Amino acid sequence: MRFDTLALFAGCGLLLAGCAERPLPKWEPPLAHTEFQRVRTTAYFDGESDHRPYTNHNALGTTLQTGQVNSAAADWARWPAGTMFRLLQTNQVYLVDDYGWALAGRNTIDLYMPTRQQMDCWGAQHVDIQVLRWGDARDSYATLRPRARYRHVARMLKELEPQLASGSRREQAPEPVAHAEMPDRSAPAPAVRLQPFMSSL
Repeated sequence: MRFDTLALFAGCGLLLAGCAERPLPKWEPPLAHTEFQRVRTTAYFDGESDHRPYTNHNALGTTLQTGQVNSAAADWARWPAGTMFRLLQTNQVYLVDDYGWALAGRNTIDLYMPTRQQMDCWGAQHVDIQVLRWGDARDSYATLRPRARYRHVARMLKELEPQLASGSRREQAPEPVAHAEMPDRSAPAPAVRLQPFMSSL
């Protein structure tokens, strides 16, 4: 075996060991699932070092989006994939199509920004949001289940299980419009079925 191949395997081993020791963020009790919520928001963009391996793709395998509808990352047990919400202070609409290590077990939503400057400008802010449509916990669970070896994913799955056992399903907003279906960076998984979005937005 060539030296460069051995070095690559050694590097991967160190990376995995580092991930195994990385502590999960402190768990927070979930917010009530109401139409209006006050949440902590942060911002991210695809040029950050921890996002570069995934380029401009989200956890569902499609492209992070900006424009009429923007991508957001969150704990899928709090805001399941496909959840759509409006930031009341800016009137921007976001779709939860991503998640991250630092969000598992937290009441924080990470808003995707197309540039580092916009990300830095946003920083961290507590804002009011209006949930326009809840994603489906069952679809989120099905997408996450093959990735359960990751501790932050296992945390989300554990919180999703009681929701599935109780048969709870978030109410969908009326008059949906087609939105792209969106597998993660780590393993192939069933695509989440997204309801169409409201054409009036």
